[in-house]
Amino acid sequence: MITQEQLKELQDRSAALARYLDVDGKRIQVEEEELRTHVPDFWQDQKAAEAQMRKIKQLRFWIDSCAAMENAVQEVATGFDFVKEGLIDEAELDNLYAGAVETLEKLELRNMLRHDEDKLSAILKINSGAGGTESQDWAEMLMRMYLRWCEQHGYKTSIAHLVDGEEAGIKSVSITIEGDFAYGYLKSENGVHRLVRVSPYNAQGKRMTSFASVFVTPLVDDTIEIVLDPARISWDTFRSSGAGGQNVNKVESGVRVRYQFKDPYTGEEEEILVENTETRDQPKNRENALRNLKSILYNKELEHRREEQRKIEDSKKKIEWGSQIRSYVFDDRRVKDHRTGHQTSDVNRVMDGDIDDFIKAYLMQFNED
Repeated sequence: MITQEQLKELQDRSAALARYLDVDGKRIQVEEEELRTHVPDFWQDQKAAEAQMRKIKQLRFWIDSCAAMENAVQEVATGFDFVKEGLIDEAELDNLYAGAVETLEKLELRNMLRHDEDKLSAILKINSGAGGTESQDWAEMLMRMYLRWCEQHGYKTSIAHLVDGEEAGIKSVSITIEGDFAYGYLKSENGVHRLVRVSPYNAQGKRMTSFASVFVTPLVDDTIEIVLDPARISWDTFRSSGAGGQNVNKVESGVRVRYQFKDPYTGEEEEILVENTETRDQPKNRENALRNLKSILYNKELEHRREEQRKIEDSKKKIEWGSQIRSYVFDDRRVKDHRTGHQTSDVNRVMDGDIDDFIKAYLMQFNED
């Protein structure tokens, strides 16, 4: 059974978060923002109207979530008194407490995602490292892990482009993940993921180490203006490959956009390449490829801003996005994040998409105010 001290701590955390969120102020703000939607020509500018509705939805999220948190904490307090009176047993009280803690921690975690880009959808890319079939199999395992995580959290996913491995697994994949705060959560996954296991592809049954890189960028929406220079864009078309319908390998529905990017801060030039084979409709694939290109350019601007901020603050919490971030050691039943030190022995659960504890540990340690 929980103690009086645990109940008091729960109530204090809940009250502190409610004060920080200024829910009363948000209620007033919602009323003011909703009044703006009542003007007769509100929907004439659909883009502005949709942005206004998103703002209201976000305010309501905090109001409703805070109410749910306070109700859960109140149920625990009431249950604490009911146990004394014999109206409920200790196990029921403990369940109420566990539920309230989970509700509170989810809201605390969401509150940490305060950057403009955090609220956006995401593009997640996985590339297998050197090592042939073993690394390609590892890349496919990571793809499955992230798709399961997305499914568990209600995110919509689509495969923008996939290159199969030669014998098994995948060489690379680009996944579009649509839903609120997808980027805010998944930005923790940027970096190199290391697998250590006895490989089923090694005839001697030796323990092998494989690598795959994960790169997550925010998916730009209509609220973000990214200017592309038409003179720097070139297009190729190609036939899609892999499993599919009758159009596969017959119609050049796949598109490849090349953009000659010049860094406005350093003057360095590079070619950005984006491929899309998501649909059989070439114009739709072109549209998706351009959206992904804009997301890459937006992310480059964010990286510049983060670097400038780090220089100003001389932060000790530097993160090298291209470094090895996590090891998955199957034989020892251990998954460890090298940035936060968080680890678990439940490898199967992690590979089934339960990575929330790793995400939370990262955000608690590295998410900047």
